[in-house]
Amino acid sequence: MCIAEKVKGALGRASWIRKMFETGALLKERLGSENVFDFTLGNPVVPPPPEVDAALAAIAGEDIALKHGYMPNAGYPETRRATAAAIGADQGLEVPPEAVVMTCGAGGALNVILKTILDPGDTVLVPRPCFVEYEFYADNHGGRLVTVPTGPGFALDVEALARAITPETRAVIINSPNNPTGAVYPEEAIAALGALLRAKSREGGRTVYLVADEPYRKIVYDGVRVPPIFPHYEHSLLANSWSKELSLAGERIGYCAVNPRAAEFETIAAGLVFCNRVLGYVNAPGLMQRLVARLPGAAVDVDAYRAKRDALHAGLVRAGFKVAKPRGAFYLFPESPIPDDAAFVGELLEANILAVPGSGFGGPGHFRLAYCVSDATIAGSLPGFARIGARYRGKA
Repeated sequence: MCIAEKVKGALGRASWIRKMFETGALLKERLGSENVFDFTLGNPVVPPPPEVDAALAAIAGEDIALKHGYMPNAGYPETRRATAAAIGADQGLEVPPEAVVMTCGAGGALNVILKTILDPGDTVLVPRPCFVEYEFYADNHGGRLVTVPTGPGFALDVEALARAITPETRAVIINSPNNPTGAVYPEEAIAALGALLRAKSREGGRTVYLVADEPYRKIVYDGVRVPPIFPHYEHSLLANSWSKELSLAGERIGYCAVNPRAAEFETIAAGLVFCNRVLGYVNAPGLMQRLVARLPGAAVDVDAYRAKRDALHAGLVRAGFKVAKPRGAFYLFPESPIPDDAAFVGELLEANILAVPGSGFGGPGHFRLAYCVSDATIAGSLPGFARIGARYRGKA
């Protein structure tokens, strides 16, 4: 066998997102990109704020010793200080720089966290639907992902999580604002989850960690606020990046952070630094570390995403689709008018519309649309959605 059996099996479950993206590339080559309406990939389309280019140009022109050299495994001290200060402002408590490790994006941060806390055979719970790579991230470090249903409107179901916790449970991952649903978990749900995990940790004599994956934290609408995690549960960690809030997805700059009130804080922090090194993610990109340290509070124009959300949502509703209006991130997760969401995504291809089946996220019966696309893509897709929606209007 030319590759590991485990990897061969994983290829069979590989991401629907990539499959549809590749289908789209062939379609665009044949029909022209302007005639294909691609909603598959969450690739930020709103440009970075202007201060990003200005700061990057300044850094490039400065005489900085070892500008392109190695740095401490945890990241530049000034970047960790700036990041810790920003986290502290969001979380409402003081966060020391030692709590922060700079990583290669939020994906790198999650892998660093899971390698640090998981033993072989541990389970990781996550509400579904969920980001497709969580399964592989847990498996990378000897763990096993267990998905747990959400409530109406994809709300966090704390009682379902309580039923799912076993002696093998080591962590719960939450992703709010959520990919693929756009749901934002309210503060009372976070507080209830913290109380649950505190009780379960006490009961089992082993800490169950809460890991918050928050790359969409600043992409929220209509006055919604993403609540803090640290005040509600001491055994918590954050994974985040600037991929979405600064439109720097290709630069792979992020961080992980441990709650300063965590038991054995120093050991956990040391573990994060060690795992960042031995996983080969060392170091987070140097120029990007210098950049984000200079841009506290900067963010893309979220109103541009809100306008795209509103236009696509309104068009789908007119076409007869059932779809909740998301409160954050940049995804819509409509119901498929037929149970087989993969087959329905195939129907959308007839109108040159590329979507991702919800079953790929553990949300069968839905499909995901990433509306971080041009306004022309949204406008061009609406006649196709209207035609296909008309097939099913009145049949539900």
